[in-house]
Amino acid sequence: MKIYRVNLNTEEVKTEEVPESYAPLGGRALTSQVISDEVDPGAHPLGENNKLVFAPGLLSGTRAPSSGRLSVGSISPLTGGIKESNAGGTAAQYFGKLNIKALIVEGAKDDGKNVLVVNKDGVKLEKVDGLKGLGNYEAGDKLREKYGKNVSVMTIGPAGEHKMTAASIAVSDIDKNPARAAGRGGLGAVMGSKGLKAIVIDDTDAPGVVMHDEDAFKKASKKFSKIILDHPVSGEALRNYGTAVLINILNEAGGLPTKNFESGRYDKADDTSGETMVDIIKKRGGKASHSCHPGCIMGCSQIYNDEDGNYFTAGFEYETVWAFGANCLINDMDAIAYYDRCCDDIGLDTIETGVTMGVAMEAGIIEFGDKDGVKRLFDEEIRKATPLGRLLGSGSKVTGQTYGVTRVPEVKGQGIPAYDPRAVKGVGVTYATSTQGADHTAGYSVTANILKVGGEVDPLKKEGQTELSKNLQVATAAIDSTGLCLFVAFAVLDNEEAVPTIVDMLNAQYGISLTPDDVTELGKQILKVERNYNKKLGFTREDDRMPEFFQKEKLPPHDVTFDFTDEELDSVYQDLE
Repeated sequence: MKIYRVNLNTEEVKTEEVPESYAPLGGRALTSQVISDEVDPGAHPLGENNKLVFAPGLLSGTRAPSSGRLSVGSISPLTGGIKESNAGGTAAQYFGKLNIKALIVEGAKDDGKNVLVVNKDGVKLEKVDGLKGLGNYEAGDKLREKYGKNVSVMTIGPAGEHKMTAASIAVSDIDKNPARAAGRGGLGAVMGSKGLKAIVIDDTDAPGVVMHDEDAFKKASKKFSKIILDHPVSGEALRNYGTAVLINILNEAGGLPTKNFESGRYDKADDTSGETMVDIIKKRGGKASHSCHPGCIMGCSQIYNDEDGNYFTAGFEYETVWAFGANCLINDMDAIAYYDRCCDDIGLDTIETGVTMGVAMEAGIIEFGDKDGVKRLFDEEIRKATPLGRLLGSGSKVTGQTYGVTRVPEVKGQGIPAYDPRAVKGVGVTYATSTQGADHTAGYSVTANILKVGGEVDPLKKEGQTELSKNLQVATAAIDSTGLCLFVAFAVLDNEEAVPTIVDMLNAQYGISLTPDDVTELGKQILKVERNYNKKLGFTREDDRMPEFFQKEKLPPHDVTFDFTDEELDSVYQDLE
């Protein structure tokens, strides 16, 4: 395998051998290690000394089920900390088949024409006219017209070009739509700051992954597929209703944040539930189940058509539906689909943007429930990068600060996702303490708190939550390094044979002798690297705290607060520093 390094100042492309210390790393483990090793903590996130690192997981490019996740690493302009943003789509599998360990982008040259072309012959920097200012849909079409219909395309939209700090990097899905994204942390703004509009990956005649023991890998891969598909969440619920199946579940549990986190229940939640969404999709001839990347066997993505039966958007996630739905008191699925498409096209993180809309409503910019007002903010402000549009595109914290809003749901500058930390306390601990800022995927305690997966911990009580969050943060960091979708965790947590089977796949591929304990140690090592780098960036334990209003305001219907002491939160990382 090899590492490609591109310097946009000098337009030089280097091919490097993989250092021995990087050989056992992939995905998040590698992106975080490279940032820690190479980026001076004094670098401005949007300056030329920051770097952008793309790395497929250790299993990406193989036939391992659901192993096509891509890690993108950098210093985040949204949080100011180290960031790994995880994406589906086609890029990771293409990188893996091309035997690319990582692509490191350095420097900056902002002419709006820069496109990196990656294929079996290496990496080239090309100047392509006519892309500047385009949305991700049109940019992708133009690039496929130039480079071939089957290439994978990663692009930034206008939000990234204008360096809005909630900007995402779009990744084309298996139907060539820019519906998957490295969404969290504003890494689209980093790509925009470097003047890089797109990365095109062509896997034609790719050599493919070198496999040490093909038969052993096939055996383990087949076994792992069965483990995933036999689980009721990863093998059934997600395929039938997508992640939006959680709308009614969280609403019933009293943990669905409503009206900018004023309540845990929304009386019109069912209008935007997974069940309602699937009914609409089937009536309009869309796809209720759709794979977000090649080799995905869970199929929790969807194709959502308009009223005329034409494609409109895809990858309609629970967090997106919640952010613009219950959070903003909007119960119109078509309106939410429009906002989802806007985020995909303009290039914005749907979670951050939905949370920001809730804060904007709290600030009185528009009223709660004003679906036409949200549309106007997208069409007339954000897309045109007006001063208000740039403000909204820079996330919830900046918007709250500008308008003097005290109820801003964010940690380390990143908007809090779709699980209220007072009623789902385990994920609240994750929001507070994660190296990534408020991120449900960093330690998805919803498993044991709500879904009764991997055990059961009362979501309304503190007991057991810090240990639960810590263990899940360690496990997640390890999974993010394999390229496996995080949703395999449902099966992993409930089936004791799952982790050994993942280890069997890694051993068969690389000819090594890992044990499950080694995987756990890898997860701990990643968190230590990220935690210590954040310290160099100026973060302290005081940054591991929830906003004040979560501690003071009781959340209906359970009338609970986020009541952890500082010492309890600090215990999560006490042996991971």
